[in-house]
Amino acid sequence: MENEKYYLKIGRASEITDSKDRRFYRFLEIFPGLVSWLTFFLIILFSWLLPFYISIFIIAFDIYWFFKTVFLSLHMRSSFNKMKVNLKKDWLGELASTKPVSRELGDISWQDIYHLVILPMYQEPLEVVRNSFLSLSKINYSFDKLIVVLATEERGNVGNSVSNICEKIENEFGNRFFKFLITRHPEDIPGEIAGKGSNDTWAIREAKNKIIDELQIPYENIVVSVFDIDTAVHPEFFGCLAYNYLICEKPLRSSFQPIPIFINNIWAAPAFARVFAFSTTFWQMIQQSRPERLITFSSQSIGFKPLSELGFWQSNVVSEDSRIFWQCLLYYDGDWQTVPLFFPVYMDANVAGSFWRTLKNQYKQIERWAYGVENNPYFQFGFLKNKKIPKNKKWRFNFIMIESAHSLATNSLIIFLLGWLPTVIGRGRFNETLLSYNLPHITRLIMTLAMVGLIFTAIIATNLLPPRPPHYGRFKYIWMILQWFLFPVNMILFGSIPALDAQTRLMFGKYLGFWNTPKVRK
Repeated sequence: MENEKYYLKIGRASEITDSKDRRFYRFLEIFPGLVSWLTFFLIILFSWLLPFYISIFIIAFDIYWFFKTVFLSLHMRSSFNKMKVNLKKDWLGELASTKPVSRELGDISWQDIYHLVILPMYQEPLEVVRNSFLSLSKINYSFDKLIVVLATEERGNVGNSVSNICEKIENEFGNRFFKFLITRHPEDIPGEIAGKGSNDTWAIREAKNKIIDELQIPYENIVVSVFDIDTAVHPEFFGCLAYNYLICEKPLRSSFQPIPIFINNIWAAPAFARVFAFSTTFWQMIQQSRPERLITFSSQSIGFKPLSELGFWQSNVVSEDSRIFWQCLLYYDGDWQTVPLFFPVYMDANVAGSFWRTLKNQYKQIERWAYGVENNPYFQFGFLKNKKIPKNKKWRFNFIMIESAHSLATNSLIIFLLGWLPTVIGRGRFNETLLSYNLPHITRLIMTLAMVGLIFTAIIATNLLPPRPPHYGRFKYIWMILQWFLFPVNMILFGSIPALDAQTRLMFGKYLGFWNTPKVRK
């Protein structure tokens, strides 16, 4: 059983046949939510029983968070500067004199590399789909090496709406690429979750059977890029990707991660959605400067050969974009990495037909992203079963992912809501002490200093903005700055609460299905 690596296909505890393994996996699913709720319980309990000591803890935690904010902002600015440099490079010029570093690729040149682009689609409107294809039609790369798959869902084709969009896209763009394929993922396949992962896997298998194997293209010559349907690529993206693929020491043991910048419709987004969109971009920038922590997210690239060897994406999970990293890490016995590209792809901020619908959609999108915590029991169980992965790598990833999930669910609530708790419910004569009097002032001062960093964040966000549409006045720029005062509220409403929600659902076995974020252009 161990040799078959059966654990690579697990989606939930209930799928495990062995009762002992099933109970252990179920405990691992419970663990993230249990630790988060236990943290809140202990803070409340100790605020009542031991207000002096918990006050010292809260001050120390706020100071730690302040220095962490400074530390992360330095990483963000480093990535931003590298991205600006990469955007100015002539990548075809760089490729002209580039030879493969790894022996895995043989003696190929960049002209031998094919790019397979998969664009999974559900019910997005024509203007969203067309904008992505328009960006592909403007790339500074050989179209003879570009294979594009528009991956649709049978369940989304209500009234032939998707079929009509596909026909228009094929008529306008179908002849511009080396190969163009439209796939339709059937609904209700046993063992699948309806969502992006199952659609991606169906699409790439269709491309393999109908294009790649038929043309006998070597698998190591193909780089697969899976983009959300709203993703618009920079003209130099594929040149940058091919360059990094060639100079990578282990291209067939690596994922390649661009920086997602959510600005396609940023001017139309409400302030809270803009703040979250930029916050996500900045977090991904930070992670690019910490490759040892970098996990694949959303739009990404990976070699076709390793993908085919492990059987493509799991079709029974919600968070397929990050799960593929853990699949590869376990399949290749820990020999896997994510390579930061320091290069952008452009995506949509959350915008719906109304303010309240956008509010709801934003929450559900973040809850789905936070549900990536389902990967924790997956890789932890896999670490237990796979004895070939180095122990130091197991411990490192365990710490990183447990701390990340816990921080996302608890930190902002601790910082912005629970900091004054000892002064409210502390028993005894604590309220008569100097510490009780100064606690709100100390925490407010530390948070004010930390918020000063938002000035630099706002400056970078302004630099990332696309040109202002003419129907928006110049005063819109002022709101783009003032919106950052919503950051503390955003951290709670669109950070801790949906993350805690996702962890609680996993803890009680109320598993989430894949929720497709509606795309609206105004």
